[in-house]
Amino acid sequence: MKITLTFLGAAQTVTGSKYLVTVGDSKYLIDCGLFQGLKYLRLKNWKPFDFDPASIKAVLLTHAHIDHSGAIPLLIQKGFSGSIYSTQATRDLCEVLLPDSGYLQEEDARLANSGHYSKHKPALPLYTEEQGRAALGSFKVEPYKSRIQLDSQIYFTFFQAGHILGASQILLEAYGKRILFSGDLGRNIDPVMRPPLPPVVCDSLIVESTYGDRSHSIEDPKATLKEIINQTLPRGGTLLIPSFAVGRAQTILFLIHQLKEQGQIPDYPVYLNSPMAINAQRIFEANCDVHKLTEKMCHLVSNGVKLVRTQAESMALQENSEPKIILSASGMATGGRVLHHLKTLLPDKKNAILFAGFQAAGTRGEAMIHGSEKVKIHGQYYPVKAHVYYMDGLSAHADAAELVQWISLSKDLPQNIFITHGEPQSSEGLRKRLADQLGIEAYVPQMGESIIL
Repeated sequence: MKITLTFLGAAQTVTGSKYLVTVGDSKYLIDCGLFQGLKYLRLKNWKPFDFDPASIKAVLLTHAHIDHSGAIPLLIQKGFSGSIYSTQATRDLCEVLLPDSGYLQEEDARLANSGHYSKHKPALPLYTEEQGRAALGSFKVEPYKSRIQLDSQIYFTFFQAGHILGASQILLEAYGKRILFSGDLGRNIDPVMRPPLPPVVCDSLIVESTYGDRSHSIEDPKATLKEIINQTLPRGGTLLIPSFAVGRAQTILFLIHQLKEQGQIPDYPVYLNSPMAINAQRIFEANCDVHKLTEKMCHLVSNGVKLVRTQAESMALQENSEPKIILSASGMATGGRVLHHLKTLLPDKKNAILFAGFQAAGTRGEAMIHGSEKVKIHGQYYPVKAHVYYMDGLSAHADAAELVQWISLSKDLPQNIFITHGEPQSSEGLRKRLADQLGIEAYVPQMGESIIL
């Protein structure tokens, strides 16, 4: 049986994860994410799919992040009527993320129309909050390590990948061929998430390379966080931490809780200004079987945080001049309430902005950590006078050494390794490391490339 793998996203870029697997006349998608970051990538979201959505039998979802799941409502709009398979925690997070993605797109369109800074008349969202919520009706939840039949001689299995709640490696078996998709792989030393399981034996491996050409800092993220807090707040400043609402926000809140409990920082007020992160915290507490924190620890972390739920509360927080810590989405400052905080805080040098994770090319976060003196928000430029910090010790992605180590744990190295989900230099860096350290000839596919397995 002819099996073809087509790379329709996350090929020489870290975003828009989307792999089409064609088995005979049957078609399956592994992930269905939105492109983020650089404008030329974001414009791909508005182009027709490279296949007929109605022809897809099923979507297998590695995890809930929008660059892996965010195009699902659009896929359904365009005719997909099959099932979307995921773990329980991934489905729970998508219940938060997909409607929120639709809401943010509606809000961006509204602001563009009212501010007249879009060339589209009128500016429209890709999909709405309601369409994001409706997509959840197509989900089917399956547990880790259960071999699920999709069709005659076609099966899949989820294996824990670390990274975030519910994140999975996916083993697809088709007519005796075993294809493993790593998804996004977590780290062995993550303070909250459990490490990824070693790769199962497979014929072909598709592996991420977000940090494929570099190593994470050996800094202690808790010590770095302590230093930044104790520098910023005593001078009357506010520390703003743009945070990925799923995973990163919970980890940072846990570290702040530890610092307070150990007396290493004063008991400054901490605000979580992200409805999505607030809901994600609830999901964390409901899924203690897939991370390291106990239910009691989750409650202790939450009890020390002031939750900002409504827009009115968020606006009031912007007027609040007391020294404080604010966590707000999004983590790369691409949208959401964090933009309003940036407009208020950036022009004042007593404040600080801490980016705690990968910043994709073309994002405001990437511009600021590389010294941009001004950033454009809602059609206007704002000076960057606040202190800008960056730390990658909290990254939810395995680095180059960890990726090589993970692959080396396979009992039988794959015949084919395809390196994806990384900028060109990152993917090429991992390819060279695999050749030098494991003697493996891996391949970095182009966007849109099809390969017969």
